[in-house]
Amino acid sequence: MRRNPRNRPVEVEDIVSEALTLAGGGRALLLQIAHPSVGQGVVEHSDFAERLMDRFDGTMVYLTATMFGSEAELAAMRRIVNRAHAPVRGTIAADGSAYNAFDPELQLWVAATLYQTVMDLHRRVFGPLTPAQADSAYEDLSGALSNLQLTRDRWPARRADFDAYWERMLLLLGVNDDVRAVSRQILHPRRVPWWLRPTLPLVRLVTAGLLPESVRQQFGLPWDERRQLRFERAMRWTASVYPRLPLRLRHVPRERYRAKLRRAVLAPGAAGPEDRGATKPTAQR
Repeated sequence: MRRNPRNRPVEVEDIVSEALTLAGGGRALLLQIAHPSVGQGVVEHSDFAERLMDRFDGTMVYLTATMFGSEAELAAMRRIVNRAHAPVRGTIAADGSAYNAFDPELQLWVAATLYQTVMDLHRRVFGPLTPAQADSAYEDLSGALSNLQLTRDRWPARRADFDAYWERMLLLLGVNDDVRAVSRQILHPRRVPWWLRPTLPLVRLVTAGLLPESVRQQFGLPWDERRQLRFERAMRWTASVYPRLPLRLRHVPRERYRAKLRRAVLAPGAAGPEDRGATKPTAQR
């Protein structure tokens, strides 16, 4: 495993293993629901207000499965995701267009927000990768995020193509009042562990600061010079302190979600008899 003197991860498995990834959860969720079809599906079929932590944990288990899951764990996660997506379909009232959670374009957008958020946080805290390292990370992470329902050919072929796709998609995002109400449930959750509540103001600041300005404005999130300075200070402090933490501490969430993933395989209905006991890792690793 190659690391620079700042204990910097450069392999994609190491990048995704970092606890730092958790800091981008709110940003990724807001970007996802800013897509009109994804947002409408969440408004009509989700319950963020009551199960925010479960939803967040589900996203992290999904990411863990794509990167570190065995064949059995991936198979179980596919079944879980398919069951969750099956009822998510309908029509957007504003323009009459249909949406479906199995739409590969919507799945690509959701996966793209995870990839782009992970890499944006890594750049802010550890500095930019070399072009060759960044290309390798794109190839590996986009391949991993295609392990469940996407196919790799749905992704833009090269990292430069992805960057162009990302800019195009930002222009297509649109947030209505219903989606803004969901965003408030995400940013001001009612049911969170008591020990997390003191961190919520900082979480809101970081989430808003990480969003592209156009998306932040659509969600109506307050932002000014004072907030920008606070956000920049938080990022500088993180960049100076976080890389010096012991790896075993930085990888605690990864191990927690790997344990959750193992339990998901053993849950009734999650894995069929042919999956139990399988331990072969996915080919992309």
